Formats: sequence, structure tokens, C-alpha cells
Amino acid sequence: MADAPIFGEDDATLATRATVFAPDAYAGKTVLVSGGAGGIGRAIGWLLGRLGAKVILSGRDPAKLEDAVHVMRTAGLDVSGHAVDIREVEGVDAFFTKIEAEGGINILINSAGGQFPQPAIDMSPRGWNAVVNTNLNGTFYMMQRAARGWRDAKRLGSIVNIVVVTRGLHGVAHTVAARAGVIGLSEALAVEWAPLGIRINCIAPGAIETPGWRVYKPEQVATYARTNPMMRVGSAWEIAEACAWLGGPSAGYVTGEVVHVAGGSQLWGDTWTGGRPDWFNLS
Repeated sequence: MADAPIFGEDDATLATRATVFAPDAYAGKTVLVSGGAGGIGRAIGWLLGRLGAKVILSGRDPAKLEDAVHVMRTAGLDVSGHAVDIREVEGVDAFFTKIEAEGGINILINSAGGQFPQPAIDMSPRGWNAVVNTNLNGTFYMMQRAARGWRDAKRLGSIVNIVVVTRGLHGVAHTVAARAGVIGLSEALAVEWAPLGIRINCIAPGAIETPGWRVYKPEQVATYARTNPMMRVGSAWEIAEACAWLGGPSAGYVTGEVVHVAGGSQLWGDTWTGGRPDWFNLS
């Protein structure tokens, strides 16, 4: 029987949860985490900060960023926050210019993204574009700008993109399409940018318990634990620990990979974010 995960997205839990990594595993590293103010991104920021990294959190909501930075700094972490809309390429460029002037980064973790459950047949162009622009285009703008900075400075770099398990995830076709695009993009650029010393990998979370679940119906969320062969949901901390391995030197010979942290749902799973249609109810 696998160890049971410890859930809880509160900062007190993230500040004290046990980790398999040494306290100085990320000493001397600067990590940028997009979408770093909440959910998975916040857990990543906490863990890497506790491991000695200088952490830069980015997001669109200045108030949420200020809150995250405050609590992490109070705990003694070296953390800063910057508001940026990753859908705006000019803003992304200005953001990287600023952080490069302050010393640059070693690792980029693209955790920013969003979606909403809706049947694809009813999806508006605005809804489709909102998700694709953030989850695919915004991720590319961040990757490209980070890579340009590393190339020009002749520095090594590592990128981890948070995607989704694209098999068996229904009711969010826009994000499945966008995240599948990120996976394909990551595989292509892992080859193209290898001569620059840049590694690119993806982590595909399954059903992860985060505050973001509030957009889904409670009765549907209750089914998520049975959408994978391990018969449970995951925690943001489990994604953070996967990032700590994949983004850092411990995975220095790994590039172009998709690491599923999903309880096996990539092999066997059926997740309906908006409720399973009667057609598929076999009982």
C-alpha cells in the first residue's frame, strides 16, 4: 500500500511538510514560477524556497502575489513577486529584462494556466481563445524569452511545463488541446535548444486537490478519487517534489520527457469535469 498523501494548501502546512530533498539542494539557484500565487505554483514556490533557491513568483493578481511573498518571506525564504500577464509578449519581454538585470534565472517553471468546464460544442471563440492564449501561447512566450536570455548570457537553463493528462480528461477540450500543444512544443524545443544547454520537460498532474477545484461541481469533484488505478487524488506537494527533481541537477540527463504524476490515470482513467453524460453510464 502506497503512503497516503498529506493534503492542505495552507501556508503553515507547506512551510513544514517533510520533503525527501536536502535543505540546500537548490542553494545558489534562482527559480521563476509562473502562476506562483496559488495552488500548485504556490506549493512549488514554498518547496524550492525551503531548499535554498531564490524564488521569483509571477502572476496576474498583484494582491495574491503580495500575500504569497509576505508569508514566504516571514518564514525566512528569499522570495519576490512580479505581476505579469503571460499572454502579452511585450509584458513578458519587459519582465525578463528586469529580472535579467537583477541576475537572471536558472530554472523556469510554467505553472500559470486556467480552464473552465464546458461542452466543446457550446464553447465560444472568446472562451476558447482565453484558455489557448494563456495555456499555450503564454507558455511559449515565457519559454522563448527565457531561452533568449540564457543563449545571450551563455548560461545553461531548465524549463518545466505543468500540463495535464491528455488521455481520459473530458469537458475541457480547450485546455486539453492547449496542453497537448505544450507537450509537442516541449518535445520539439528539447531537441532544437539542446545545443544551447537548455533542458525542457513537462509534468502532467492528474486530479490534484487545490483551491482551483471550486469552479467544478462538488458532486463531480467527489468522483475524482476513482479516476485512476490508485483510487485517490494527488496533492500539490507531490507535484512540487516532482518539479524539484525534474527541474534541477538531479535530472540533468533528462530532456523532452513528460512525467505523469497522476496515479496512473494516463493508463486507465476517465475524468469528466462537468459530469458524465448518460450515454457513458453503463450501470
